[in-house]
Amino acid sequence: MPLYHQLASAIERAIQDGQLAPGSSLENEIALAQRLGISRPTARQALKSLVDRGLLVRRRGVGTQVSPAQIHRPVGLTSLYDDLEGSGQLPTTRMLDWERRQASVEEAEELELAAGVDIVAIKRLRLAGDEPIAVLTNLLPEMLAPSREDLERTGLYECLRERGYQPSVAKQRIGARTATAAEARMLEESPRSALLTADRVAYDDAGHVVEVGHHIYRASRYVFETTLFSR
Repeated sequence: MPLYHQLASAIERAIQDGQLAPGSSLENEIALAQRLGISRPTARQALKSLVDRGLLVRRRGVGTQVSPAQIHRPVGLTSLYDDLEGSGQLPTTRMLDWERRQASVEEAEELELAAGVDIVAIKRLRLAGDEPIAVLTNLLPEMLAPSREDLERTGLYECLRERGYQPSVAKQRIGARTATAAEARMLEESPRSALLTADRVAYDDAGHVVEVGHHIYRASRYVFETTLFSR
């Protein structure tokens, strides 16, 4: 087994056993190489392999740390806010944009409305505690849209429920891509880090579009989970 793999496996076991808790800082590759009597490239490769797998994270000005535990989200018609709250974490919201405007042709098509009607576009940074998890962009018909203040208080689906609108079914497409420089800064990730994407259209019982969502999630902190059944 290559030496870097042995070192990476030892660090991974320490993380799994709780000897290295989430948020713990690791020594840099120079100090690690000197302490263990190995080459710097070997130490660098071991740390990089763990960063690539999401077990470690590198932060500017902080160094290398053990990644927080990943958030496992079942694929269902729920909001990220509800899922974080249900898992015992404290969801918070930072509003990036709330805009009432006329729908473009593309936006009207997504919302199944006539082009030019008024809609509300919102963009939020969702955090678990103080840690950014996702950037959420949503389009809603104006009559359904919660206020900026309500969205800072709780999740979008809870706001809709409070207003008497209940999403009952949705179409969703999950994918992946790399982060732009601006997205990496917002999510406190390294440039060109992997992101999960989710594009969703939610409908009410009458088949009307309630909201359209275009969301990005940190792949190092977030996992979609689904159960498969044999036909």
